[in-house]
Amino acid sequence: MNGPESIFGLFVGLIFFALIIRLVAGGLDRERVRQYFRSRGEELLEMHWSPFGPGWFGEKNDRIYSVQFRDRDGNMHAGHVKTSLMSGVYVTNDHIVGQDEIASASHSTVDLLQPKRETVEQEKARLRKRLAELEAQSDHHG
Repeated sequence: MNGPESIFGLFVGLIFFALIIRLVAGGLDRERVRQYFRSRGEELLEMHWSPFGPGWFGEKNDRIYSVQFRDRDGNMHAGHVKTSLMSGVYVTNDHIVGQDEIASASHSTVDLLQPKRETVEQEKARLRKRLAELEAQSDHHG
């Protein structure tokens, strides 16, 4: 098996090997990115390989993914991450795209249960009144 058949077999073998390496790296990347968001109290919702994402030009080792995640406050984010085994996870182009409906509903319920906050001027007036009451008590007892 010399000649074109062996070269073609070698070529197919190399492509197959590169594909296997890429799939393994992608699985490791997904878990690394998931752990990164989890460590920040956030939840990774979607992750897709984006080889020509922001910062791809000149990049040799890091792989770029488009991501969607939910932060601790229920805000939905979209952005990109760059990652590799050696460089960790770096988030770029992160921006809020909306609020999770469940989190939004729970925040509005909490807001209804909390008392309305005083304005600064109302609080100053309340504190002045209380200070005057305490001074009057001190003068009365002293």
